[in-house]
Amino acid sequence: MPLTPDHDPAESGVHFHADHPSFAFENIAARSAWIERCIDHHDCELGRINIVAVTDETLHAINIEFLDHDTLTDIITFDDVHDKLIGGELYISWDRVLDNAVVFDLDEEDELDRVIIHGVLHLLGFKDKTEEDAAIMRSKEDEWLALRSA
Repeated sequence: MPLTPDHDPAESGVHFHADHPSFAFENIAARSAWIERCIDHHDCELGRINIVAVTDETLHAINIEFLDHDTLTDIITFDDVHDKLIGGELYISWDRVLDNAVVFDLDEEDELDRVIIHGVLHLLGFKDKTEEDAAIMRSKEDEWLALRSA
């Protein structure tokens, strides 16, 4: 599993890293609190989650190297979950987020939050490989997007 260069499993919390030439995370405190509320809601504890924004090229290379998938994607989630201690790495293609926002006529930040919570839900054990699981995942995404400012 790739780890960001400053990965220290002893440091809990949500850590944001931008490895994309035209992107910087905003609203870090609010996003961190939102993610922690989601984890708490599922009776789990926040470990360390690294959220890394990268280019299509970088995420494509990770997809090939670690998952043997030769496709573009918006997120790859590597879990470091131990029982109810939720940790891991979310690699997000900012390029895919921008394209998806245009395709689905969404605000870029809303699409970014959808992708982030999608990864967090994977860490919590939600799957999306079957139609039924994908429908549950989409419902959970919508639920948590609605709760961002709660």
